[in-house]
Amino acid sequence: MRRVLAVLSSLLLVGGLLTSPASAATAAAYTNPVVWQDFADGDIIRVGDAYYYSASTMHYSPGAPILRSYNLVDWEYAGHSVPRLDFGSGAYDLNGGRAYVKGIWASTLNHRPSNGTYYWIGCVEFNRTYVYTASAVDGTWSKRSQINNCYYDAGLLIDTNDTMYVAYGNGTISVAQLSADGLGQVRAQQVFQTPSSVGTLEGARFYKRNGYYYIWLTRPANGQYVLRSTSPWGPYEMRQVLLNMPGPISGGGVPHQGGLVQTQNGDWYYMAFVDAYPGGRVPALAPITWTGDWPAVQTVNGGWGVSYPKPNIQTSRTVAPMTGPDTFTTSGLGHRWEWNHNPDTGRFATGNGLRLQTATVTGDLYNARNTLTHRIQGPSSTATIELDYSQMANGDRSGLAMLRDQSAWIGVKRDNGVHRVVMTNGLTMNGSWQTTGTGTEAASATISGGRVWLRVNADIRPGSGRQARFSYSTNGTTFSSLGPAFTLNNAWQFFMGYRYGIFNYATQALGGAVTVRRFDLTTP
Repeated sequence: MRRVLAVLSSLLLVGGLLTSPASAATAAAYTNPVVWQDFADGDIIRVGDAYYYSASTMHYSPGAPILRSYNLVDWEYAGHSVPRLDFGSGAYDLNGGRAYVKGIWASTLNHRPSNGTYYWIGCVEFNRTYVYTASAVDGTWSKRSQINNCYYDAGLLIDTNDTMYVAYGNGTISVAQLSADGLGQVRAQQVFQTPSSVGTLEGARFYKRNGYYYIWLTRPANGQYVLRSTSPWGPYEMRQVLLNMPGPISGGGVPHQGGLVQTQNGDWYYMAFVDAYPGGRVPALAPITWTGDWPAVQTVNGGWGVSYPKPNIQTSRTVAPMTGPDTFTTSGLGHRWEWNHNPDTGRFATGNGLRLQTATVTGDLYNARNTLTHRIQGPSSTATIELDYSQMANGDRSGLAMLRDQSAWIGVKRDNGVHRVVMTNGLTMNGSWQTTGTGTEAASATISGGRVWLRVNADIRPGSGRQARFSYSTNGTTFSSLGPAFTLNNAWQFFMGYRYGIFNYATQALGGAVTVRRFDLTTP
């Protein structure tokens, strides 16, 4: 999870890779990234004919999202392993503190066939590890235990004898054996020390194949290594898998971290992520081959392929699109949505649109509760909300944001009984994630009638100078630009990429409300 500032500057290929002339010309091919949304630090598993991918979410709630696929290429939102960031601190509720860039870091997901249970394990704030379980990824997840040891960047192995092991650590790599129920620790010991010539290794994933135990490790943010032993406790040999490998996204980083998965026919794939800021870290897929029981990435022209032949997986099962509309007609929010920190559940409702009552009196969007976020689809996409603002109170602010540590928004302000549509920029945080700017109104127009359509178009291709543009409509058809283009911050330190954020907060007193009738995410 940590970053090394200089590692993204070099794109020199280091030896030790197996190169294959995989053709991008075949019709049965897929293109990387397989998901152009922010899903970092992935763990990937197969259960029957379904593939599941778990990711980091930091301060967003619910946390630890799960994607599902039946062919490793097409994915859908499937669930969250952590229903609420219930870690004993009001900071996760934006109550007496804030938890930006804390919360859900690299964690692990696996399925235990003997009891039909999914396990999610993750360390929070470097000092304790939580275990959550469920009988289905899209079912009800429950916090089951707290282990007073930090399994930093954990990888969970369920051995062939049903024993559960966790590999973890940064530089110093350790293995823990869990209790029979998987909820406690029986034993833990160091099994490997990263050589100083390599630097830092972390992001552990733990596998067993042909009698060997493998700990899959990343060198952030430009390398991948693997350890191998005949015992979970070592001793382990180390091999380099990739270093400074050219990636599949123009301007993006080196694919790294993530995990390995075996298909029903025995083929192996590596699903890594690519640093692609300002949009975040996005998953890419490549085949793995084995030589002498050591894994190697199948490359294209010396790099991670932009395209590969589709996995040989025969399935008629399909997945729901990760873009498109939501009219909030169901009794709860879909898995595509995550709140900025834990929500005040008594101040929002779905079923007849998304009703957001003001939940915070503040002048700072970063302190406002119940800001609902959606990942941005790359390389560019447009988000539009239909907002009923007829029940706003004086001093309320509601709208659609480009949300990160440098933010801007388009929305409605009600002051002295008058409604204006406003574009605001200059919302900023410092490196400690404290607010340094609450925003400056850059443009506005008076509106009436109680309904407005707000739109943001975002270009999140990797690199500097990418922009978002804001516009509005009073009829849902004709849109007018408002304010200057907003230049996106492409630094990595906030970890999470930009998101679309729907918000409603008060600056004077609680009591107002808005209803979002529709959200739509479209691509060119």
